[in-house]
Amino acid sequence: MLSKLSVAHLKNYPTSYGRDFPEHRKSQFKLVGQSMGDKWKLNDINTNAVQEKLNIWLLKTQNFFNGVASPLVRTNPGRKPVPGNGFDESEMEDIFVAEQTIDSRTPNGILSLAAIVSIEQFSRMNGLTGQKMQKIFKALVPESVSNEVRNLVEYCCFRFLSRDNSDFHPSLKEPAFQRLIFITMLAWENPYCKEHSNASEKASFQRMLVREDAFIRIAPAIPGVADGSTAHNLFKALAGDGQGISLGLWLTYIKEILRVQEMRKSYQTQECFHLSEESILCIGSSQQQPVLKWENNMAWPGKLTLTDKAIYFESVGILGQKDSMRLDLTRDGQLVEKAKVGPLDSVRFDSAVSISSGLESKPWVLEFVDLGGEMKRDIWHAFISEVIALHKFIRSYGPEDGDESIFNVYGAHKGKRRATISAINSIARLQALQYMRKLLDDPIKLVPFSYLHSVPYGDVVCQTLAMRYWGGPLIKKFIEVDSQPVQEVSPNEVGKNCNHVFDLDGSVYLRKWMKSPSWSSSDSISFWKSSLSRQGVVLSKNLVVADYTLVGKAAETCRRKCELVEKTQATIDAAMLKGIPSNIDLFKELLLPLTIVAKNFEKLRHWEEPHLTVSFLAFAYAIIFRNLLSFVFPTLMIIAAASMLTLKRLKEQGRLGRSFGKVTIRDQPPSNTIQKIIAVKDAMRDVENYLQSLNVTLLKMRTIILSGQPQVTMEVALALLSSATILLTVPFKYVLAFLIFDLFTRELGFRKEMVKTFMSFVKQRWNMVPAAPVVVLPFESEESKSEPKGTKDQSKLGKGKNSSNTV
Repeated sequence: MLSKLSVAHLKNYPTSYGRDFPEHRKSQFKLVGQSMGDKWKLNDINTNAVQEKLNIWLLKTQNFFNGVASPLVRTNPGRKPVPGNGFDESEMEDIFVAEQTIDSRTPNGILSLAAIVSIEQFSRMNGLTGQKMQKIFKALVPESVSNEVRNLVEYCCFRFLSRDNSDFHPSLKEPAFQRLIFITMLAWENPYCKEHSNASEKASFQRMLVREDAFIRIAPAIPGVADGSTAHNLFKALAGDGQGISLGLWLTYIKEILRVQEMRKSYQTQECFHLSEESILCIGSSQQQPVLKWENNMAWPGKLTLTDKAIYFESVGILGQKDSMRLDLTRDGQLVEKAKVGPLDSVRFDSAVSISSGLESKPWVLEFVDLGGEMKRDIWHAFISEVIALHKFIRSYGPEDGDESIFNVYGAHKGKRRATISAINSIARLQALQYMRKLLDDPIKLVPFSYLHSVPYGDVVCQTLAMRYWGGPLIKKFIEVDSQPVQEVSPNEVGKNCNHVFDLDGSVYLRKWMKSPSWSSSDSISFWKSSLSRQGVVLSKNLVVADYTLVGKAAETCRRKCELVEKTQATIDAAMLKGIPSNIDLFKELLLPLTIVAKNFEKLRHWEEPHLTVSFLAFAYAIIFRNLLSFVFPTLMIIAAASMLTLKRLKEQGRLGRSFGKVTIRDQPPSNTIQKIIAVKDAMRDVENYLQSLNVTLLKMRTIILSGQPQVTMEVALALLSSATILLTVPFKYVLAFLIFDLFTRELGFRKEMVKTFMSFVKQRWNMVPAAPVVVLPFESEESKSEPKGTKDQSKLGKGKNSSNTV
């Protein structure tokens, strides 16, 4: 059933887009489609809806003329009039779907208004109607895939995006396209609605929020907006403590990205006289963003320029700026890390970064003064880290310079540039978030190459990125690789023939380019064996409908592993208690099961319950004399495994409660500073006494072993020889039976005095053993260690002469 008129109202936040983009001041409604020859019937027109729309148009017309005429009536002295301010404050964007060609009722439910708007808009931008796009999509995929409206939304959107291969999508400059992308994310998240909305219903999309799954699915498909490997971290940065991203926040984010792009163009124009072959990414000046370069305990202010290949610093002196210094970031061995600086070798200011090249040259120490905190230093650290990680990625996963095989794969010669553009766009997004004050605790998580270097499964994601940048169709049917003929291999045979890896669109990444050791890891092998199974429509290697791209599959696995690591680390952080008494209490609580077992065993040994002791001894001797000792350890392992599986099953059934497994301890009573100092002092004294006793025991054992006391050494050696002879001649089961008998009869009346006499004799002999001598040498500084031996001898001789003279 075709609906003749559907209207979606998109009410804007008051922003400054009208000033930034002149085209935004054009007509505030867009006619998307018109009737294909059908004539309207007057009976089908809702008079209330028409009257309401006419009132809105008249109101907007009145606001428009008021906005245009207001500067002519009221002018501010000393300032130029800004026409259109009144119109900007009340602007409202209307998207008209003059003819809804797609049926709202689907097998899975009724289409939401966002889904209808997205499908119809992108269909007409593709030159078709929504109904025709739906028919094409049904012919390409199975029925189970085509019945899902979410997949149709992806197909309409991705098909339009696949028509442009630019590094930054040009349509992002259009405010209408920005809002349409937001509606598409809403449509992907909520493709169905509960009730059918009539033609006069108003939908305010600005009150809706885009969730994480929808953002991760749609945003990375648009060049320049997000990266597949860091999209989840970008969403967390934008959403903050909120549950999603609003329309106003989305428009502000896109606006800031466009602002960064314009700033870079101005940088390139101003600095083009000596940086024509490099792309300027960011500039830090001593006026707006104070930057200090530390050399020999002196800080020199200056201008810092970061490009895609190097970093430049122009110090500012009394006579003006000096010649710029350049540090190449493309070399192997470059390292950037956070550092502390201060005058006179005092590390007081934690606001600097240190860039070392791994050579004999001194590292650069740059301080980023930020009165509001240390985020500016962290952001610049992320900038520089990303440039260094970019070139490390190119060296590890890209072809060698001068490799002729790149001309055998279509588009492979552009791979280095594609990787560089990806890093440039990621730094632009981080700058946009900086201007919005929407950052994570660690900005490294927002730049892909640096982030993937330190996360689990990051190597596999880097491999898929290498496929995206350098992979392409083979130009020749048979080519030579490493002096071996390589034939065409179908994607289904990739598991059998590991010469190359293939993408979903048939692109190939040559085996000779796989220099990184990560290609031989188990994660890499299992991923590439199962990577080519697909069920959707492949529009390009970057756009796949109803399925993930290779980068998306690897990034999703990486995200799950990172979340697991974060949860594990959270449990570890929660268990890290502060204070010695609290840790002692926790240690006692963890050892409670072993303590209970030890107490019960002592009860058995002391015959507190004779019937239990007799039963235990009978069971133990039965195992010994029945030759069942070899089955004891495996039986204990089976019992432990069965217990763990039983607890797992009971926990899955919810029969153990939520608090099961938690360790509970009492907090320490409140105390003041004096009491805390005394408690720490007592604890340190106890630790010192324990270490002293332990050291004395070890020194006595050293005396016995090294024959410091020959008589005691002889006695201990004879005891060891006697024990060894008994173990060699007497079967082990009889020895074990005797030890158990000795252990359980020590506290009985007929042996108690004899045991006490023997233990006192052993204690006396132990107390008579002297400790090995300990020599404490005087302290020797590093300077005295580095002093030549001849100098020391001369100084000794000099001292001897002086002493003889004085005598």
